[in-house]
Amino acid sequence: MKILVVDDDEFTAQALTSFLEVQNYVVEMTHDGESAWDLVQAFDYDLILLDVILPKLDGIALCQRLRKYGYQMPILLLTGKNSSHEKAVGLDAGADDYLVKPCDPEELVARVRALLRRSNATSMPVLEWDNLRLDPRSCEVTCDGKIIHFTPKEYAMLELFMRNPRRVFSCSAILDRVWSFDSTPGEEAVRTQIKGLRQKLKAVGVVDAIETVYGIGYRLKISDSKKRKKTAKKSAKNDLSEISKQTQQQTLAALAGVWRQFQGRVEQQIDTLVQAATAIEENRIDRDLLTQAHREAHTLGGSLGTFGLSKASGLARKIESLLNPENLKSQQLSLQPKAIKQLNLLTIALRQEVNNYNNTETSISSPTSTSSISSDEKPFLLIIEKDRQLISELFIEADVRGIRAEVATNIQTALKKIYNQTPHLILFDPAVAGTIEKGLEFLNEISVFKQPIPIIVFTSEDSLNYRVEVARKGSKVFLHKPLPANEVLEVVDRALRQNDQTSEAVILAVDDDPQTLAMLQSLLQPWGLKIVTLSEPQKFWDTLEETEPDLLILDIKMPHVSGIELCQVVRNDARWGGLPILFLTAYKDIDSVNQVFNVGADDFVSKPIIGPELVARIINRLERIKLVRTLAETDPVTKLANRHKSSQEIEKFLHLSQRCRQPLCFTILDLQNFKHINNTFGYAIGDSVLREVGQTLRKSFNQEDVVARWGGGEFIICMYGVNRDRARKEIGKILESLNQQEFFAPDGNKLKVNACVGLALYPEDGTELQKLYVSAVRDLSNAKLARGSHV
Repeated sequence: MKILVVDDDEFTAQALTSFLEVQNYVVEMTHDGESAWDLVQAFDYDLILLDVILPKLDGIALCQRLRKYGYQMPILLLTGKNSSHEKAVGLDAGADDYLVKPCDPEELVARVRALLRRSNATSMPVLEWDNLRLDPRSCEVTCDGKIIHFTPKEYAMLELFMRNPRRVFSCSAILDRVWSFDSTPGEEAVRTQIKGLRQKLKAVGVVDAIETVYGIGYRLKISDSKKRKKTAKKSAKNDLSEISKQTQQQTLAALAGVWRQFQGRVEQQIDTLVQAATAIEENRIDRDLLTQAHREAHTLGGSLGTFGLSKASGLARKIESLLNPENLKSQQLSLQPKAIKQLNLLTIALRQEVNNYNNTETSISSPTSTSSISSDEKPFLLIIEKDRQLISELFIEADVRGIRAEVATNIQTALKKIYNQTPHLILFDPAVAGTIEKGLEFLNEISVFKQPIPIIVFTSEDSLNYRVEVARKGSKVFLHKPLPANEVLEVVDRALRQNDQTSEAVILAVDDDPQTLAMLQSLLQPWGLKIVTLSEPQKFWDTLEETEPDLLILDIKMPHVSGIELCQVVRNDARWGGLPILFLTAYKDIDSVNQVFNVGADDFVSKPIIGPELVARIINRLERIKLVRTLAETDPVTKLANRHKSSQEIEKFLHLSQRCRQPLCFTILDLQNFKHINNTFGYAIGDSVLREVGQTLRKSFNQEDVVARWGGGEFIICMYGVNRDRARKEIGKILESLNQQEFFAPDGNKLKVNACVGLALYPEDGTELQKLYVSAVRDLSNAKLARGSHV
C-alpha cells in the first residue's frame, strides 16, 4: 500500500512517515499542494494524508480538485483546528476522515487502516501461499498461526508477489512498486531484500517460495496445494463449461441468422424515422409519414433489444415518445425547436448503434473468428458539435474508417462521456459551450487529465488571439469551418495514429500460425502493449515501416521467408539494426538456438509458451529500451530533454505550425554568470544551481512545451501557438522569478543567477530550427548589451 503525506511542516511529515513505515506502508512526502497534485497525476496512491494549511494550494482546495477530477482514494485531513465548522468544510470538500493535531500515532494508524479497509473492501482478501497467510488489513504475515516479522520493504515485496502469483518482476519493476520516487536505490538493494525475505521464510519452514527466473527477475512459485485445487476445479467444471460454451455459440449463431434475414428491414425502418425527422424540421406536414414513423419506432423499441442492442432499443423508445400524436401540436403536427433537435440527434445515434452492430455481426456469427473488430476495440472519437448535418456526415465518414464515434451537444453531456469512457480523441467546436470563455474553460479542464486527451478544435472562429488561446489550452490541431467531413476525418485519423504510436509500446509478431498470433494478443494486450500480427512474411518490410515497432517477435520456420532471414535483413539495415528481436519457436536443439543468436537475436523462447515467462521477458526488454532511450535523451544534471531530443520535438512543432498556420516561439535562456559560479564555488554548486533552474522551468511551462538544456548555462524553451507578445509576458515572469531566487554556497553565502533571454518567432524570424536559433542568439546579444530589462 502506498500513502502520500502532504504537510508543509517537514518535522511533522517525517514523523508521520515514520509511524506509517513501521506498519509496512510505502510512504512518499511532499510539502505543498501543487507538488502533491503533480504527484497524484503521476503515481497511484492508496491513501492521502493531507494537511489543511499548505503553501501554493491549500488542503481543502486540493481535496476539491482531486474529487472533481475523479480521484477516489481515501483522504484523511490533518489540522490544528478543532471546530465543528472546520471539520464540516473538510468533509464537504470530499475528505473521508478528519484528525486534529497533535495526533496519537496509534489512532492515526487505526484510522488509516479503517479507511483502507472501507475503500478496498472487495480487493483486500487475506492472501495465502501454502501455510503462509498475509492479511493486508492488519499488515501481518503468519505461518501456521505464528507471526513473522519483516522489514517494511520485505513485507511490501512479499505482498507484491502474493498479489501477483506467477508474474515475474524485474528488479526495476520492484523498485518502482516498493520504493518511493525520491529514494530509489540501485538494483543491488532489491537483491539484498530478496535475500533477507528468503532467510526469514526459510527460518519458519517456508522454503523456495521466491523463485529466481534467470536473466529476468523474481516470482512466487505456485504451491503444491494450489496445483491440487486447480486440478480438482478443472475436472469438476469441464463438462459444464463445454455445454455452456456450445449453447452460447448456438444461440449467437441463431440470432445472427435472424439478424441477417431482417437487416434490410431494420435499415428501412430507420430511414423512415430519418425522413420523419427531416419533414418535421422543415415544417413539411405528412400525417401518414408521421403515423408510420411512430409505428416503426414502437416496433424497433421491442425488436432491437432481442438482439442485445439495449441502447438502440432505448433510443427507439425515446423517438416513439416524441412522435406520439399527443406530443404533436394538433394543427401543425410539429414539435418545439428543442424537441426537434433532440429527435434529430436520437435518429443519428440510433443509426450509429445499428451500424456498430452490423460491423460486429461477423464476429457474432463466427465466435472463433479473430479478424473482426468489436466496437470497443475501435478508436473512440467524441464529437462535441451541434450541427446535425455535419454530425451525420462525420458519423458516416468515421464508420467507413473504422472509428467509433459518439456525439455530445452540450458540455455537461461531453464531460459525462469523458469521465465514463475516456475517448481516444475529441473533435470540439467551442461554440457548443455558448461563449468563447466557456469553451476555453472546457479545454483547460480536459488538459489537466491524468492521461491528456488529444483535442482537435473545429470552429468558425479564426482570429490569431483565439488560435493562441486554444493552443495554450492544449489543442494540437486547429481546423477552420467549413471543411468537408472526409478532410476532417483525415486529420482525425492521422492524429489517432500518432497518439496510438506514442501512448504504448508496439510489438510486431510474425508467425504463420494464427493460433500463436491470437495467443500473443491475448497475453500481451492486457499489459498495455499494442500487438501487430502478421501471418504473411512477404509483407514484412512494409508492415515494419508502417508500424515502427519497439520489439519484433519472429518464428524460425515460415513459408517463403524464414525468421532467420528476416532477422538478418533487419540487422543489416541502418535504421532498424538496433531493433530488439525475440524468437518464438518449437525448435529447441542446440543448432537452432546457436543459429538464432548468431544472426543477432536478443532472446529466445521455446514453445509451448509459458505465458508469464514470455510476458516478463518482453516487459523486461522494453524496460531496458525505455531506460536506454531516457538516458540518451535526458540531460543528466537537470533531467530536462537534451539537445538531440528537444531538436526532434521542435522539428515536429515546426511541421505542425506550417500545416496549421500557427506561430511558434523559440527562446534561449542563458545564465550569464554561470561560468563565474563554477569557477568561484566549484562544479558541485554549479550543478545544484542548474538542477534548481531546471526544476523551476519544468514547473513553469505546460506539458506540451519543449523545455531543454543545450549545454553550459543555456536553456531552450519552445512554445507552440504563442505569439511574440504572449511569449515575452510568459518568459518575463520566469526571468523575474529566477533573478530573485537565492542559492547558497557551502560557506553559507548567498548567490544569484543573472538570466537573460533571446526570442525568435516562426515564421517571421525563420522557418527552420537553425535560423530560429541564430535569430534568438542575435536577440539575446541585444538584450545583454541593453543591460536592461529581463527580456
